[in-house]
Amino acid sequence: MSDPALFPPGLPVLTEMRLHASGRAWLAELPALVEKLRTRWSLHFGAPYMGGSCSWVAPARLPDGTRAVFKVTWPHREAAGEAEGLRIWDGRGAVRLLDHAPEHQALLLERCEPGTELGAADGLGTERRLRLGAGVLRDLWSAPVPADTGLERVADVCAEWADLVEERMARLRPGYDPGLVAHGARLLRDLPGTAAREVVVHGDFNPGNVLAAARGPWLAIDAKPMTGDPGYDPFPLLEQIDDPFATADPHRTVADRLALLADELGEDADRLAAWAVARRVEAALWSAEHGRPDGGAGVLAEARILADAAGG
Repeated sequence: MSDPALFPPGLPVLTEMRLHASGRAWLAELPALVEKLRTRWSLHFGAPYMGGSCSWVAPARLPDGTRAVFKVTWPHREAAGEAEGLRIWDGRGAVRLLDHAPEHQALLLERCEPGTELGAADGLGTERRLRLGAGVLRDLWSAPVPADTGLERVADVCAEWADLVEERMARLRPGYDPGLVAHGARLLRDLPGTAAREVVVHGDFNPGNVLAAARGPWLAIDAKPMTGDPGYDPFPLLEQIDDPFATADPHRTVADRLALLADELGEDADRLAAWAVARRVEAALWSAEHGRPDGGAGVLAEARILADAAGG
């Protein structure tokens, strides 16, 4: 029987994983798996973190007193490269990997303390948060890309997304602007091949995945790393520090944030905007595929503002 303190009924991962068959099968094995790995690494767990929809994550203490984080993830494609990405970064801008059980998609990680999310830190304005996030990205991108890496390539993933965008648009007919959708699909195919450099991208660089840490002072977590164009990474930071599309002049707000990030990162603002368009178009069609066409229409309206910022 599982420990109710470790698997409380309201834990998001328990709720979300019950929605599909593979998640339910994984949940059935999860308590035994957690116990197996606790024994392997001689861990003492605290109460699990309440964030996350496909991973069970808890603070842990090692026998020597080291404070760590234990994470076990429902096996899926996006999570497969996290351990390798952390090894490549080796603490540059990201938490360190302490140990790994690849057969169980389980990680033992450096703990960020105090662990405040960048988007929730007191006393920091939007501009300061953007600059701090950009500093973390610079650290991540500074790591050399190994010649023999097994990480997926941004180009390959985005080519698949472009195919999905076109297929979903043709099949679902959600009433979206066909020119903008076609533009987004073209960008997904074309942008990766015109990159000036290749880095290990974080893959999900939103402000909730950037935590205050004594060593950092800010470190990234929960990466979905790939290799490719650094321009892929910044948009979730720009979009989720707060809602730029809800401001009085979203066109100006978006343009100003793109300019700030481009300056901080040494990237072209129009290129960052183009990547944002590509990612918003993909997200809009994903929403339509999952029964939320109205939500996708709102996302596509954001893509239009971003396309205007890129002059497209």
